[in-house]
Amino acid sequence: MAGAGSTQEHSRDCAASDPETGAGRHPTPEKAPMICSSSVSGIMENRDTRLAPGFPLTPLFQHQRMWLFSGLLAPLPEKRWERGTQEKKIDVFKKVSLKFCFLVTSVFSIKPLRNVKSGNFSATTDFLLLGLSEDPQLQPLLFCLFLSMYLVSVFGNLLIILATVYDSHLHTPMYFFLSNLSFVDICLTSTTIPKMLVNIETQSKSISYTGCLTQICFVLTFAGLENGILVMMAFDRFVAICHLLRYKAIMNPKLCRLFVLLSFLISVLDALLHTLMALRLSFCTDLEIPHFFCELAHVLKLACSDILINNILVYLVTSLLGVVPLSGIIISYTQIVYSVLKIPSAGGKYKVFSICGSHLIVVSLFYGTGFGVYLSSAATHSSRKSAIVSVMYTVVTPMMNPFIYSLRNKDMMGALRKLISRISASH
Repeated sequence: MAGAGSTQEHSRDCAASDPETGAGRHPTPEKAPMICSSSVSGIMENRDTRLAPGFPLTPLFQHQRMWLFSGLLAPLPEKRWERGTQEKKIDVFKKVSLKFCFLVTSVFSIKPLRNVKSGNFSATTDFLLLGLSEDPQLQPLLFCLFLSMYLVSVFGNLLIILATVYDSHLHTPMYFFLSNLSFVDICLTSTTIPKMLVNIETQSKSISYTGCLTQICFVLTFAGLENGILVMMAFDRFVAICHLLRYKAIMNPKLCRLFVLLSFLISVLDALLHTLMALRLSFCTDLEIPHFFCELAHVLKLACSDILINNILVYLVTSLLGVVPLSGIIISYTQIVYSVLKIPSAGGKYKVFSICGSHLIVVSLFYGTGFGVYLSSAATHSSRKSAIVSVMYTVVTPMMNPFIYSLRNKDMMGALRKLISRISASH
């Protein structure tokens, strides 16, 4: 309250120094800049009033903010005007401008505060990622395991992208979606695993508040985009089997690009919604996340403020962007099975099921583990189990996709051989 008191003293000094100012009278507009400058200097001296982004307001700042806006919204002083209309407008404009000057200068004089603890709240900007295990003997094993999985995932998906680009026979909607799926898998694993490897190597578990929210945003974006691409691949298989004669007319390149763009926009909006809602939360002094990356469900458990709205959004959006696409996939494959059963030859049935089998395996891995994370986080208090389940859809599924789609696909295997031979010949 020292800042507020000093401001009032400055204002009284300015008023007392003005011989024309008395009881029931106000300073003239020419004297008003002196009052504004002294008031602003009083706020600038109050350096103890600072705010950490995303954390509770201190009582001092709440008082200062109320005092500040009450001064801004206070009615202008009444005065008997003896001048013209134009001078009246200029005088009112000066007073409003000075109030605005006072507001802007005071607000921008408040700076963020770090590492301040008060009661059960914390203004620190670092979270702690505890990882999958706190046993020091297991850290080298986890480092080697996740590094190898990351390298296999990146190089395997990169080979699929290059094979699809260089082989003209694979310029079809199915492989267009497959190459996009591989790119999303690379981005998803690159969002989570490198930070974990760095923490193990440096023996540091910290991640900044901004870095944690950024990681949440990117994980939700790429997971949602993979969800949309899997739905597109199911629709592509449905059109190719059930409407073969109209396949090229329906699945044209323009529609395929539009599907991917629409899925990307929906995923970004979903990620931004959850991230911005997390910005309003206040966190307790215990900022330990029992996970190897910042997952939304675990971060919400650390909040001291009310998370009812956040939980409603999580389950609502999960229902819309999870259950609805999964229902579309189930309906598509129901129609596919119904059409396949009409094929008289056993060889034709086997060919169709072999084409769809790879996609069904990936869908089962992705949706099974994805729903398992949120159901386990709601039903059990064991965060370690949900962290292990998260490894499946963030690490294992992206790593397995190249093997699932290449080993069971003769066209992809042929394209990979051509690509590898071309690379070896160039060296």
